[in-house]
Amino acid sequence: MQTLKKLALASAALTVLSMHSAPSIAADSSLASQLQAARQEGSIWTAFALNRHLSPFKLGVVVHQGTATLSGSVENEVDRELAAQIAGDVDGITKVDNQLKVDDHLAEQMPARQSLAQRFDDATLTATIKSKLLWNTSTRDLHGSVATENGVVTLKGKAPTADAKLLAGSLASNTEGVYQVNNLISLGAADTSTTRAETAAKTTEDALSDAWITSKVKASLLYSRSLDGLTINVETHTGMVSLSGDVGSSEEKTVALELARNIRGVRGVDADLLKVAIKPAL
Repeated sequence: MQTLKKLALASAALTVLSMHSAPSIAADSSLASQLQAARQEGSIWTAFALNRHLSPFKLGVVVHQGTATLSGSVENEVDRELAAQIAGDVDGITKVDNQLKVDDHLAEQMPARQSLAQRFDDATLTATIKSKLLWNTSTRDLHGSVATENGVVTLKGKAPTADAKLLAGSLASNTEGVYQVNNLISLGAADTSTTRAETAAKTTEDALSDAWITSKVKASLLYSRSLDGLTINVETHTGMVSLSGDVGSSEEKTVALELARNIRGVRGVDADLLKVAIKPAL
């Protein structure tokens, strides 16, 4: 019963991510395509996890501009072709680059079967963290990858500044369900005052719709392990975000403020109506 409940929660999380990840027309096409790729990767992962022939194997999936690249090893050619067929059937996938290798010895090695619930969780975490990095002003231009196995997240790629690398690690570790983060992101340029200024300047880029901003702030609050996002209301008017409701402590209020402030397109955050709940005396 507990496993079924966990599966339902994981499936619901993927659905919520899909609903909140489509930016409005005002959002740039690059961000839209990256968010779509994250959703497609999650869908392929889920399909592999549900398939009894493919679920025992550790398969890698990367989607870029409609092309799904598969990596890893399977037991036979039938499984290899099956994986390509499943990936190609996902909505929006136009090409499959099947780099899967056939390893006859896998049957003898009896690969450890990761629980179905954990495979859902890992796929959900990967898609969620990718979206959080894309939504954030300072990490949207990271050139890297996100991989999750048993709740352990590995970040790779290049960041323009040390601050961006640290923030990427923080966004990942603060995601519900993450046990550990291996931040292997390297610095692609010197962390100078110039690069800092360039990063800060991106906050004034494309004007995103208020609805898009509101959905991303709400999703970020819900995905945070430090907050009960359901108790916080979010409204946006011309890029100005207003937070209201209740939080458990002043620290939680600060976290909510920072999460909202760093979403792309946000010009300012008003949290005067976000109250710290007073705990009753024992």
